[in-house]
Amino acid sequence: MNEELFERAQRSIPGGVNSPVRAFGSVGGTPRFLVRAAGPYVVDSEGAEYVDLVASWGPAILGHAHPEVVRAVQRAAEQGLSFGASTPAETELAELIIERVAAAGTRPVERVRLVSTGTEATMTAIRLARGATGRDLLVKFSGHYHGHSDALLAEAGSGVATLALPGSAGVPAAVAANTLVLPYNDVAAVEAAFAEHGDSIAAVILEAAAANMGVVPPAPGFNAEVHRIAREHGALVILDEVLTGFRVGGAGWWGLENSDGAEYTPDLFTFGKVVGGGMPLAALGGRAEVMELLAPRGPVYQAGTLSGNPVAVAAGLTTLRLADDAVYSHLDATADRIADAVSAALSLEGVAHGIQRAGSLFSVVFGDAPAPTDYAAVKRQEAWRYPPFFHAMLRQGVSLPPSVYEAWFVTAAHDDAALQRIDAALPHAARAAAEAVAPE
Repeated sequence: MNEELFERAQRSIPGGVNSPVRAFGSVGGTPRFLVRAAGPYVVDSEGAEYVDLVASWGPAILGHAHPEVVRAVQRAAEQGLSFGASTPAETELAELIIERVAAAGTRPVERVRLVSTGTEATMTAIRLARGATGRDLLVKFSGHYHGHSDALLAEAGSGVATLALPGSAGVPAAVAANTLVLPYNDVAAVEAAFAEHGDSIAAVILEAAAANMGVVPPAPGFNAEVHRIAREHGALVILDEVLTGFRVGGAGWWGLENSDGAEYTPDLFTFGKVVGGGMPLAALGGRAEVMELLAPRGPVYQAGTLSGNPVAVAAGLTTLRLADDAVYSHLDATADRIADAVSAALSLEGVAHGIQRAGSLFSVVFGDAPAPTDYAAVKRQEAWRYPPFFHAMLRQGVSLPPSVYEAWFVTAAHDDAALQRIDAALPHAARAAAEAVAPE
């Protein structure tokens, strides 16, 4: 059934998928077509059930089809799917985002604009930064993924890393020339870029903790140093928390790093995934003087027919309200348990590896090299061990991200029964990784 569905899809959809990583190009084989999900499980078109460690790439923080989220969506849908006008719930969600980030001790987000995708959020944030500074250049870091807008595909992670692409065809050279790509976790490279181009740089954009080239956390103090350097040259900083925001903690990665007092304060944040509870919704936020430059108050234009869609807002509001301290404690403990089990199974089979962590996000790096701190080091791993590991887990009923360059996600619904199924699958997967043969 999965094979038939994939063959059919390829006759009407480019590559048979609507997002490249779903095609299993990095791991080989036929992608699974999912038909339903509940709690920590997903079910494919053939009726096979899997313990899920993708979690819709992050949004399913409470588990799939959480009853309260589903009821909220149903109630909202009964009132209308889309109005093309403002709703009271949009304001409630914006206020909740502001409150959650402020809980870390300061109030870096004073205004919020809702959009439909993480790509749209980062694209708008960059336009806003350019409008605020009157400058054109953008600094990003190799391996960081901020969506598929033209300026951000240079040396990107996620699907670009999975497909081993340097960027994308169709991006004009003039657009690419406005993006400076620096090695991650390299403060000296940031200093040098600003020494040469400082008066032309509008903004630095960076993932709060890199999670689109596998998980690579920022070196201690790196994010703060980036902010310091940008401030000295009048550039803005955009902290991309599309993946980490409200996933690794109640106030995101920024909240974790600044829990004892703000070491750095971004000008703009971008949020996605969890903030929409699994529905198409994202947001950007920041201090009022910058955010008020957006139309209709200011000259920086952004609009969206479905921005603040009432059904998506209902899912996001309910998810955030339910994501309390107990949920985050469970996520951390579950990530600890699975990461330790993965490492133990691989060690037992003599497979050199490392586990990379950023809060409850984690990934496996194959090989005996030191823990990677940048994209170049990540790409030097023994990535050929991952496809057999992945497929062995899949045969044993555990669904992992179909690329070694993606983070693993746990949910509040992963209970002992689900964890035991993962434990039972790991010896098979570790043995497959140990027996894998390097390509010539």
